[in-house]
Amino acid sequence: MPTQLFYTTQIPVSLWFINKQKKQSGKILFIDAREMGTMVSRKLRELTDEDIQKISGTYQEFVDGTLEEVKGFCAAADLDEVAKQDYILTPGRYVGVEEQADDGEPFEEKMGKLTAELSELFDKSHELEKEIKKNWER
Repeated sequence: MPTQLFYTTQIPVSLWFINKQKKQSGKILFIDAREMGTMVSRKLRELTDEDIQKISGTYQEFVDGTLEEVKGFCAAADLDEVAKQDYILTPGRYVGVEEQADDGEPFEEKMGKLTAELSELFDKSHELEKEIKKNWER
């Protein structure tokens, strides 16, 4: 679950539902909902109706055996896979990371541009610092 969902804690929360009579014996559904919800105040986040529908729909697909895993959101793992992860039940280990859109610009080229822009900003920062010192002297 996302951060700030409960008044008593600001950290992401893991919820575990245990069902000995599930249809897919030996499988565990992992849902990573850390990026879901909207802030309703500075301190509290709420899940939207769409978020709740997405989570409950994913659970229902798992129960029905029709779950399509979504990178960065949900995955079903069997007990062997959980054992390979040393029985750590953090969803991120199983759902992975959502693929980022490629902007088509090669890394070296992009890094060169960003480095040049950062150097310009540093130069401007030094100029502003000198100007501020001059104004303080007046």
